[in-house]
Amino acid sequence: MAHRFLISQDSPALYITIVTKDRLPVFRTTQMTELLCTAIDEARKSAGFLLFAYVIMLDHMHLLTSRPSTTSNVLRVLKGVTARRVIDYLKANGYSSSLGKLQHRERERHYRYSLWQTEKNVLPVFSEGMFMEKLNYIHQNPVRAGLAVRATDYRWSSARIWRGVAVENEPISVDKDVIHWRRSSSRR
Repeated sequence: MAHRFLISQDSPALYITIVTKDRLPVFRTTQMTELLCTAIDEARKSAGFLLFAYVIMLDHMHLLTSRPSTTSNVLRVLKGVTARRVIDYLKANGYSSSLGKLQHRERERHYRYSLWQTEKNVLPVFSEGMFMEKLNYIHQNPVRAGLAVRATDYRWSSARIWRGVAVENEPISVDKDVIHWRRSSSRR
């Protein structure tokens, strides 16, 4: 098990929002969303960040992570690994129409496709109160979008884990148990 994580000025959590190019609903199928989950897990192991919470929507995702090195490194690995896995899958399975929607002019590194928008939407989270605010926002996102009646009903979210009703085949495990809470233990 990893060391305890204390949310503070010295070790902020990161609230990350990543949006697909042109807000394309890339993750409307189970297969694509499972692929993204596997890629997120691969990215967190590669970059060494902790994943505290997540939700995957049709055209974007929100995550709460640690910042083991720099924010830009977490984003670079997260966006790079996830984009590569999704684009490779589309190529290997002949989804030329979908690839066409992700295509752009070839860039300096000879990339022809972009899964994600280039904006960096990252907010450092320095307090437990702000962490809980972002956690609730993440978990309520599918409810607000009309994709679920209750947050725990939505498959592609860590809401069940945080509410203590995790299912056996959760899409991604989260590192909530390594958070060291200063206030009460009611958050666990």
